[in-house]
Amino acid sequence: MPTIDEQVEVLMSNTGYGDEQTREMMRRELKERLIEKDGRPLRVYCGFDPTTSDLHLGHTIPMRKLKQFQEFGHEVIFLIGSFTSLIGDPDGTSARNMLTPEKVAENAQTYAEQAFKILDREKTKVMHNDEWLAPLNFLDIIKLAQTFTVQQFLARENFRNRVEAGTPIYLHEFFYPLMQGYDAAAMQTDVQVGGQDQLFNLMAGRQLMSRLGMKPQIVIAMGESLPGTDGVLKMSKSMGNHIPLLTDALDMFGKVMSIPDAAMPLYFKLLLGWPPSRIKPLENEHPREVKAMLAREIVSIFHPESDPNATQEEWERIFREHGLPDDIANFAVQEGQSVVDILAASGLCGSKGDAKRQIQGGGVRLKGEKVSDINATVSLGDLPAVLQVGKRKFVQLVAG
Repeated sequence: MPTIDEQVEVLMSNTGYGDEQTREMMRRELKERLIEKDGRPLRVYCGFDPTTSDLHLGHTIPMRKLKQFQEFGHEVIFLIGSFTSLIGDPDGTSARNMLTPEKVAENAQTYAEQAFKILDREKTKVMHNDEWLAPLNFLDIIKLAQTFTVQQFLARENFRNRVEAGTPIYLHEFFYPLMQGYDAAAMQTDVQVGGQDQLFNLMAGRQLMSRLGMKPQIVIAMGESLPGTDGVLKMSKSMGNHIPLLTDALDMFGKVMSIPDAAMPLYFKLLLGWPPSRIKPLENEHPREVKAMLAREIVSIFHPESDPNATQEEWERIFREHGLPDDIANFAVQEGQSVVDILAASGLCGSKGDAKRQIQGGGVRLKGEKVSDINATVSLGDLPAVLQVGKRKFVQLVAG
């Protein structure tokens, strides 16, 4: 069994809190809690909101941290946000559309099975937070709300951005951090794992537990996020730049091949756990060959039943049959952007007028299908996708 110091070193790796003082405080509290437990397991959790039916590769980063806790013999809870997802975590632009309980239940059906691609099925406890959040009455919520001030919430970056932009903030959005904080109290957890972008919510759990007379949980905030297929923005379902865990091996391989070269080191580090000493020499290799190796490794993790080499051969065969070059440039697009605008902006056509003529003449294909409507638009959920004009002009569309 690893020593406490060895556990702390591993469990605090790839964490980030925005300042070293907070990180050192979490490191110290983690060591103290391990000493206090004297060999008994810590109770550790991470929550995932089923706002869609897909978990994606970005979600596996905190799952890998949960897996490390499992390997050290600690109790891990995979929490499905069956109640928090009704509201959704507020973002920096607008209020999220509220989901119905029926839609949330539908989305959550396969969440546990997806998580077991990383977590040990036999050592993972699956829980749903509607078990303790749904029974709360209005007085309960008022008492919990006494823990926080409006100033604290408005200082949160997402809310602050909307205040500065003059975008409405609805009262119910303040309930989300309150509910997530109550998860920790209800489960009496020792540790919560989450992304650094969730730090406000993670720390809210500590504050609420303290007010309720409980020992506050330790926060393990992941320091780096996995970029999406655009290579810039954090992988996100709402941005459409994600690689779903439920997608088939061929599609997963192709989506990994679509990421920009500059994003590859983070994929090797965060998804495969490779150290810098193993990643650095890859800079001397051909980027396409390195990316193909990355794609094979990822496919082998999430589709162990498939042959990654056969998947690569099938992907390359499809590209050859469609006459697609190996090094298609990426072009970032927005949700609902028109094909005509994309053709002109990407340089595939000389102008919007030229783009309309090419479409009307049958010379434009998207994902291999002919585009016949000059008003056609692109959905981020269908990306990445190859846009083609004639036989020799191509770009690969990615979420921007």
